[in-house]
Amino acid sequence: MNWEAVIGLEIHVQLATKSKIFSGASTEYGAEPNAQACAVDLGLPGVLPVLNEAAVAMAVKFGLAIGAQINLHSVFDRKNYFYPDLPKGYQISQFETPIVGAGEVNLLLEGGQQRRIGVTRAHLEEDAGKSVHDLFPGQTGIDLNRTGTPLLEVVSEPDMRSAAEAVAYFKKIHALARYLKICDGNLAEGSMRCDANVSIRPVGQDSFGERTEIKNINSFRFVERAINHEIQRQIDVLEHGGKIERETRLYDPDKDETRSMRGKELSADYRYFPDPDLLPLVFTEAFVEDIRAQLPELPEARQQRYCEALALSSYDAAWLSNDPDVANFFDATVAVCSNAKQSANWIMGELAAVLNKADLDITASPVSPQQLGQLITRLDDGTLSSKTAKTLFDALRTDDAEVDVLIETLNLKQMSDSGELESIVDQVMADNPAQLEQLRGGKDKLLGFFVGQVMKLTQGKANPQQVNEIIRSKL
Repeated sequence: MNWEAVIGLEIHVQLATKSKIFSGASTEYGAEPNAQACAVDLGLPGVLPVLNEAAVAMAVKFGLAIGAQINLHSVFDRKNYFYPDLPKGYQISQFETPIVGAGEVNLLLEGGQQRRIGVTRAHLEEDAGKSVHDLFPGQTGIDLNRTGTPLLEVVSEPDMRSAAEAVAYFKKIHALARYLKICDGNLAEGSMRCDANVSIRPVGQDSFGERTEIKNINSFRFVERAINHEIQRQIDVLEHGGKIERETRLYDPDKDETRSMRGKELSADYRYFPDPDLLPLVFTEAFVEDIRAQLPELPEARQQRYCEALALSSYDAAWLSNDPDVANFFDATVAVCSNAKQSANWIMGELAAVLNKADLDITASPVSPQQLGQLITRLDDGTLSSKTAKTLFDALRTDDAEVDVLIETLNLKQMSDSGELESIVDQVMADNPAQLEQLRGGKDKLLGFFVGQVMKLTQGKANPQQVNEIIRSKL
């Protein structure tokens, strides 16, 4: 039987506020365990939560960026469940009346295919603590520093049909959160995590199959692997006459498998009710419009600008605009050299290769956008050849000197003295009489051989176009 996957994601975006959503405790990452959990976070008797306005503003900003309905009236609820890292026995969240309603995200998939993914809602909630299983043999440690950290949970519609689409959607939300500066996007530190709801159904069937939920996946690669494994597991179960149970599963990347954790709770199991300690959240249209005025240029607008104003291809524009740090680096490079295409080529080629090999973010690039822009300028004005430009680029990775100083120091300036080049061409022709005779006889491919020999003798400093013209004139 042909099967179709149906996938929805719940992405937890840890908001970049300095203090927690209902207390003044710090949200800074890396403190000693339990050093940043105050009485409010722990729900000690007599304490009352106070809502962090910065978290509200960040939620509204995200909602505006995805064209979602912003609810001027929303309610905080208590989601009741018992787990060691949830000290109050309930989590303050939003359920039926969230701050952000329906919106959508547009994806550009490989091959140029466009996909629209609906967003059901994005609601504010507090994070739970963290269970640590690998520090004490046979025991679990509880670190409550993360308790009360503000989260924006972005719930998608079940619109994705493959693991690749799910990864593309997760990457889009990740990029958007970083563009908006509402989250640092550090997956390794848990700043963004993802739950994947997966089911399968026969191709052509409208109704959904039973779903499972894979909890707390914190990398793009693991999202793809976990979903692909779960799809295949469900196919195997159904094709062998079994039944899919609604349950929560975890993904084990070491064994590349999902395993059952517990039966899946339904909303009724959480016994939601409005939190009696918090009034309904109410704000005005003026508050929303003030936040709208602060929105930056978003990825799709930036991509369009790169295509229309800078004449980049849609692929290059999408690649460069996906990451705000990469886009800022590109903009700064173009501001120096005024050559968008060359800037794109160097950033997507030479620079990307260096960063990938060293596992560096572009913000830690050993070559600055100013240096790269000056290099491209010297390539454009003929000071550098393509070969000496690469030599200079390699030098810039370890030397912070001015580009023009390095060109002089390393003797990289392109040869343009026609008399000097002519004598070198004469020498190459004299040294290769057989190839010269074939070239004169019409074997034009040998022109490249002679240009290459000249480039070799000049250590790549000759202007290849000028060499080409000299050889042709001598023929």
